[in-house]
Amino acid sequence: MQPPPAGSKRSFALALGGGAARGLAHIVVLEAIDELGLKPAAIAGTSIGALLGAAYASGISGRELRRHVIAAAHDRAETWRRLMAARAVPIAKLFSAGLGNPMLIDAEKFCRQFLPEAVPDTFEALRIPLTVVATDLHGREERAFAAGPLRPAIAASLAVPGLIRPVEQEGRVYVDGAATNPLPFDHLRGAADVIVAVDVSGGADPERRSVPDPWNCLFSTLQVMGHTIIAEKLRRDAPDIVIRPRVEIFRMLDFFQASAILRTAEPAKAELKRALAERLAIPAGADGP
Repeated sequence: MQPPPAGSKRSFALALGGGAARGLAHIVVLEAIDELGLKPAAIAGTSIGALLGAAYASGISGRELRRHVIAAAHDRAETWRRLMAARAVPIAKLFSAGLGNPMLIDAEKFCRQFLPEAVPDTFEALRIPLTVVATDLHGREERAFAAGPLRPAIAASLAVPGLIRPVEQEGRVYVDGAATNPLPFDHLRGAADVIVAVDVSGGADPERRSVPDPWNCLFSTLQVMGHTIIAEKLRRDAPDIVIRPRVEIFRMLDFFQASAILRTAEPAKAELKRALAERLAIPAGADGP
């Protein structure tokens, strides 16, 4: 990405991390940016951060995203219908498909079912430059998408092992971007004066001591791995602002608790406003149009 021109107004870029349902907390951050009347110079996202980042980069406001996810959480019957339609294995083939997760999701079908219609087909049609991070499974490395077809890139970034089927593109197999880069602020170096990273990987939950079921154990382990990667990245080269919504009490698949997640994350809004006001020299209480 090209650096901002000399003498221009100070700018910021936004990194949205992976965290499954916890990632709904990103919406509170997007609302704060809207309320300040600001616009990121660039966005980088992993997993649910890629999905919400793409929606926001399309011109969908934080408030509109809030309405979108709350509507899905409250209409469980319709959401389950869409999930059934997004399965990798149709009902007619369940018994011939062998062992495995019968609810395994096809990532591209999932995007068709749940992405807002305003999200375009290509990166080039976005209003804000976007980088989407996925993991090349056999290449053992991350892959950053920033041009060409958008929805396949989001699908690749969302492919959580065990839950969403890996995505094949151009002879390569991709899985969840959080496996290699759960908070991709490094892809924004040089894109703006200030880099903001939103970490929804969650810290330790001191209230939870029970032995989880196998699925929750898998997902919790993935979150521990992501949290460890982020901690090492921050130790080596931290961004200017790191926002951590306190959403560790929620599990990876608590999407039906969207309202509770957003309420819990609400303090992050004021935190980001203060941090941006300081870094960009704007009034902390400023509201957008």
